[in-house]
Amino acid sequence: MAPRHEPLAYVLRSGLVESVHYGSMVVLGPEGEVLFSAGEPDAVIYPRSAMKPVQAAAMVRLGLRLPPHLLALAASSHSGEDQHVDGVLRMLTEAELSVDDLRNPVGRPLDPEVRDAHLAAGEPASRVVQNCSGKHAAMLATAKLNGWPLAGYLAPEHPLQRSIAETVTDLTGEKPAHVAVDGCGAPLFAVTLRGLARAASAIATAQPPTAEAEVAAAIRRHPEMLGGSDRGVTRMIQQVPGVIAKDGYEGVLVAALPDGSAVAVKVADGAPRPREQLTAAGLALCGVDPRVINPLLGTALTETDGVRLAESLADRVVRA
Repeated sequence: MAPRHEPLAYVLRSGLVESVHYGSMVVLGPEGEVLFSAGEPDAVIYPRSAMKPVQAAAMVRLGLRLPPHLLALAASSHSGEDQHVDGVLRMLTEAELSVDDLRNPVGRPLDPEVRDAHLAAGEPASRVVQNCSGKHAAMLATAKLNGWPLAGYLAPEHPLQRSIAETVTDLTGEKPAHVAVDGCGAPLFAVTLRGLARAASAIATAQPPTAEAEVAAAIRRHPEMLGGSDRGVTRMIQQVPGVIAKDGYEGVLVAALPDGSAVAVKVADGAPRPREQLTAAGLALCGVDPRVINPLLGTALTETDGVRLAESLADRVVRA
């Protein structure tokens, strides 16, 4: 059954609604209480790459040790910039692995300008520049560290993936409802939006020396490695003090604050266009200073052309 999504945002052109983005959304307070919800936040979704910080925490639990910028890269959907490629190669080299060990798809840089430059330079598509290569390099390093086979490291029955599934259950508070294959070939665990928000909250509030605290610190310190130089998720982490956030394909974004408040968004048709503004609105409901949130909201609270929040959400943000 399709989730009972609701209108979350509108696109205006000359004052007329041109498009409507449906979706589901949940905002949790510090104790896990629901501050706002829309659609069906307890419907099972595929978080896609928004699950990567959880996967990174699982690998740290298994003994993976990386400097903060490379740990952020392990949780990334990176843009394919030189800093990302160099980081992936360093991860592989220090673990005595090679690019040939990677099993993520061959691809081009995710950032359009970086991709154009890559093509103009005649560079071939490769696994290293593909946006999930940081996670895959970390998975290989973790498997090798634990003496597990490198071949088949993406199989759901591989010890690495079984351990990651246990961490998903632990941090989301849910056993995955489905296990599919993500776009990069890794297992994809289906949970609810509420569960995804709980996992982000657990990471954001974790204290040293836990694996979750290590991942949160890496994301906060190196958001450019988690995303890229010109990525919305990177700007959100840079602008909102203490927040951790992660975007995912098919219109998913999750964010959490050090006090445990968290926001999770799923746009019904998979469009990324409104997800950052919706998440920013959720952070405003969590008490983030509006002066910090306004640049992220853009035109979302105005009557001018652009993305506008649905009234039920906009009214609450204005009151907040």
